[in-house]
Amino acid sequence: MTDFGYPFTNFNFSVEISVPGLKGLLCKASFSDCDGLEMSMDVKTIREGGNNNHQLRFSGPTNFATLTLKRGMTTDDFDLWKWFSSVQSDPSLRASAEVVIFAADGATERARFILERCLPVKLKAPTLNGKDAAVAIEELQIAYEGLSIKPGGTG
Repeated sequence: MTDFGYPFTNFNFSVEISVPGLKGLLCKASFSDCDGLEMSMDVKTIREGGNNNHQLRFSGPTNFATLTLKRGMTTDDFDLWKWFSSVQSDPSLRASAEVVIFAADGATERARFILERCLPVKLKAPTLNGKDAAVAIEELQIAYEGLSIKPGGTG
């Protein structure tokens, strides 16, 4: 019998961001949401003169989405704000990031998405509401120039 493996779960993941000049990983807190691991390819369509029932399709440039990360804001972790400020001071500063998906046990690595030349493009402070007792969630949006996947172990 063929083993097709189990589908990945979407609740066990981590985000690792490395910025040149800063020691260690940038983010110390876990994110509750990660969206935007996406790439699409433009398709160029060419029609040959006189051939009305056929068209040629060629691959065009690849486009990458914007990664959106959300997490609860804490008093001892303003690393995202520091990174955003660093990029304002030095616009050429780029980071590398990896989104790691774990198996249901929370330890076995299933896959790793590798994002190249990351740039923070939006940092949103939490929505504040005096009538609500919800967690203050900050949001970071990251533009990236490359996306690849590295499969983890089987399991």
